[in-house]
Amino acid sequence: MYSQLTILELFDLQHTLAADYLKNTLYPWEALAGIRDCIRQLGESLNPEDYHHPRPGVWIHKTAVVFPSAYIGDDVIIGAGTEVRHGAFIRGSALVGEGAVVGNSTELKNVILFDGVQVPHYNYVGDSILGYKSHMGAGSITSNVKSDKLPVTVRVEENRLETGLKKVGAMLGDHVEVGCGSVLNPGTVVGRDARIYPLSMVRGFVPARSIYKRQGEIAAIK
Repeated sequence: MYSQLTILELFDLQHTLAADYLKNTLYPWEALAGIRDCIRQLGESLNPEDYHHPRPGVWIHKTAVVFPSAYIGDDVIIGAGTEVRHGAFIRGSALVGEGAVVGNSTELKNVILFDGVQVPHYNYVGDSILGYKSHMGAGSITSNVKSDKLPVTVRVEENRLETGLKKVGAMLGDHVEVGCGSVLNPGTVVGRDARIYPLSMVRGFVPARSIYKRQGEIAAIK
């Protein structure tokens, strides 16, 4: 077992409605296939006095702010105090926590965003899980499919961990900061409190409390 890649190592589960669901899996990518069903089950348990339910499969907290130009697809929960800004494209199967920001022209698909996550400007986040108060700078994206379309592996030093999935984006631990214009390649896992330099091309595992400067150059935060 790679303990540094586990859900309990990456995330504080007190900051997501999906806590009970995530506890049932060891590695975060193992939870991707069930996000839609998780949202549907959670939605039915939400207090109707707290959430708008504009159509089947969609729950939006009454304190959330959703701009009229935003698109909300199927199987979506948007938490309290969250902003979904102009031109956001929430394609579906998206659990967005409390106090989050989904910004202009940001696209979400098959994701869990913990409370306080910010994806505020021109981000693509697909088949990914973003931990508590993680932040993706403007134009940074998760790439979720390999160019050869083969199943995604997670690289840890010289080892490769098979996911068995063709679509895996990025798993960002709590309080991760991703610099503007960065690309997180399929199967990227970033430990808690790590920082990614702007314009980075990231692949594999970035340890907790480290600074990713470029491929092969990762420094510990002192």
